[in-house]
Amino acid sequence: MAVGAFCVQLDSFALNPALPVVRADLHGSPAAVPWVVSGYLLAAGALMPAAGRLADLYGRRRMLTFGAVLFGVSAALCAMAPTLPFLVAARVAQGVGGALIMPAGLALLTNAAPPGHGRRATGRALGLAGAATVCGPFLGGVLAQSASWRAVFWLTVPFAAVTAWLARRADESRDASAAQSPLDVAGAWTATGALVCLARWLEHVGEWGWAAGAVLLGALFVRAERRSPAPLVDLALFRNLPYVTLTAAGAVANAATVALLYVLPLTLQQGRGWGASGAGVAFLAPAVALAVGGPVAGRVRPGAAVSVMASCLACAGGALWVAGAATGTSVLVVASTGAAVALGVAGGLALTGTQAVVRRERAGEASGVTKSVLTVTAGLGLALTGAGATGGVLPSLALSAVGCLAGAVLAAAVAAVTVAPGRRVAGRGRRRG
Repeated sequence: MAVGAFCVQLDSFALNPALPVVRADLHGSPAAVPWVVSGYLLAAGALMPAAGRLADLYGRRRMLTFGAVLFGVSAALCAMAPTLPFLVAARVAQGVGGALIMPAGLALLTNAAPPGHGRRATGRALGLAGAATVCGPFLGGVLAQSASWRAVFWLTVPFAAVTAWLARRADESRDASAAQSPLDVAGAWTATGALVCLARWLEHVGEWGWAAGAVLLGALFVRAERRSPAPLVDLALFRNLPYVTLTAAGAVANAATVALLYVLPLTLQQGRGWGASGAGVAFLAPAVALAVGGPVAGRVRPGAAVSVMASCLACAGGALWVAGAATGTSVLVVASTGAAVALGVAGGLALTGTQAVVRRERAGEASGVTKSVLTVTAGLGLALTGAGATGGVLPSLALSAVGCLAGAVLAAAVAAVTVAPGRRVAGRGRRRG
């Protein structure tokens, strides 16, 4: 799980500094270059619910192995891409592989760990994967300048191969009744279509046709799930209050994290006159802070996860507001590092905490839904980043701060409702979801 997630994170974060070089080398249009990133995010985010359910039905080890192979082969195709459309198509295939790796890996690790150790094991795996957040942008920039942008993709191929080899050696126990259930094809198509439309609308908020499509397909998805004897996503999962709260709050934290990751280096280089190497060094502290969030989140008890999530969002909101208003570079970096600490723990809690409040046999389904929500909201973070690129650092980080503070208030309200009967609510979630 750690190697697979590291592979996905490395590919995501290392590519962005190389995009200008990709455009120049492949003679792509400015409008087409963003699809190198958007195509990947759309495929990964939209397919994760179906991928998580496939892992529950047909084996998490099998889906993790297949996802790693597909990811590695697609990375090799990206490295050999002769044209920009070919690169975009290969990136979409890579997104499919990433969609299989993350939920299947999370569910496999949750079920393989001894009772009571799943959260810590997942937290440590996320921490190791977070190392890609630290070294990804630096490696991407260095490889693009000193070698070739194609080397960024070649770098992920051996990690994908190791992931597939390790997955084949993993032990797995599955619920026999789940293996006999058919895949809900109608639910898979409508869920995927709704998420694609939603993601496209987040990137182009003025195009309301995408929003209408998301609403229509979402309604068809709910109808299909209510009629299906073996639904893709058990709708009772959304009556699990701790699960819904942690997923929604994690989405807010993820959008803020994406905005911070892209705005900080951009501001240091364009707004403060720093070089690429200096900005990369200054970025190390927030990146390391994000990476340590996973292990910290893994040590949080399930009953306290919502309260800790509220505290993290409140701290992140305050730090982001200070960073957005900072006039000095040192204050900007220190405040960004503080925000990254809180956001790293919040992001880890969205994955470790949700796995702790659902039934083990539906762990793949739950992780698929959570990862899908987190990935799709990355589009919102990218939209905030665009605001920062045109208006300075304040708009992006101020909007992220407001979102985090609002999320903190809602999470605190849920924690207040469930503080006395917290164990009873979580127990109902485990039976239902």
